[in-house]
This record gives sequence, C-alpha cells and structure tokens, in this order.
Amino acid sequence: MPVLFDADLTWICGTDEAGRGCLAGPVVAAAVILPRDFKHPLLNDSKQIKESTRYQLREEIQSVAISYGIGTVSPGEIDQINILKASIKAMHLAIAQLTPAPELIIVDGNRFYPYEKIPYQTIIKGDAKYLEIAAASILAKTYRDDMMKELDKSFPQYQWKKNMGYPTIEHRKAIAEIGSCEHHRVTFRLLKDKQLELF
Repeated sequence: MPVLFDADLTWICGTDEAGRGCLAGPVVAAAVILPRDFKHPLLNDSKQIKESTRYQLREEIQSVAISYGIGTVSPGEIDQINILKASIKAMHLAIAQLTPAPELIIVDGNRFYPYEKIPYQTIIKGDAKYLEIAAASILAKTYRDDMMKELDKSFPQYQWKKNMGYPTIEHRKAIAEIGSCEHHRVTFRLLKDKQLELF
C-alpha cells in the first residue's frame, strides 16, 4: 500500500463502514489512527480476508493503534434517515471517539459529510489502498459480525450467524415464511421476486 499524503501529518484517520447492504441489523463504522510507520503484510480490505484472519488482525490493530473508535446506527434510524446518512453518521460517531483528534480523515468510498472542520478525502476502494482504511474495515466488519451473531441467538430462523443480515436466498426465504422482525430495515426491499422464484 502506498505512502500516505503529507509526510508532515501525524494523526491520519481512516474510516469505513460495514453492513450498508444488509436487510437487517445496524450499520457499523470504525475509525482508526495508526502509527505512520505501521506495516502489516496481511492487512487489506476485510472482504478479501478470511474470518479467522480478520479477528487476528483486529487484536493486532487494537494493540498498535494510536486510537480507534466504533460507531453504530440502528435499523430504526437507518429507516428514518436513509442508509447513506446512517453510514456517515456511524463514521462520525467513531471519529468522535478518537484521541488525539485527526488532522486528516480518509474515507472509503465517494461520499462523506464534513466532520467538525477536519480536512477529509474520499477514496474509492480505499480499503484496498490505504492501511488506515483497511484497519477501519477490519474493525467495522468484525464488530458488526459479533453483533449479528449475538442477535442470531434470539432470532436463529434468519441464520444471521451465517449471512450477517445480507440478502441471501435463505434469509429472504425466512422473511417470506415468517415475516420480518424489529431488527429488519423496513425501508429496504426485504423480498425480491427473482430470488423467491428460486425457493
């Protein structure tokens, strides 16, 4: 991954979210400030890394990070304000936990709202390009997965411990058979005709 931006900057925050495309559960974001000289051969976009490695990396990231934060926005609020605003709000909540405050925020994707008066830059596929964003991707993904596995204990019929709330055929089949629950995002298309035809 490339050397990042201005060499004079010390506190660079990477931020990313997990769960944006799910039918159920919260959207979770992480913000991470790493030491500028930090390197790791396995750190990459969380979607490109197997589950056991993600959890190993989470421990390493948390142990070396200058600071990190986790922000969560509930399904109910996602339905109220929309998923884009909810994703960015989760990022803001995570950034607010950082000490020291970052000098620059780098964001995975192409949309962000200003936080305080801190400069920011959006980067498409940034989780595969910059360690700070990759680290945030790992934390957001693993913390959200833990939440979905916990919710699965009360709602095993949706198989959230396997699908993490994403729109799999099995998830949508369960919704079709037993309906949705309070953890589903009612403004999302919970049932999709073409998938239902495959049951």
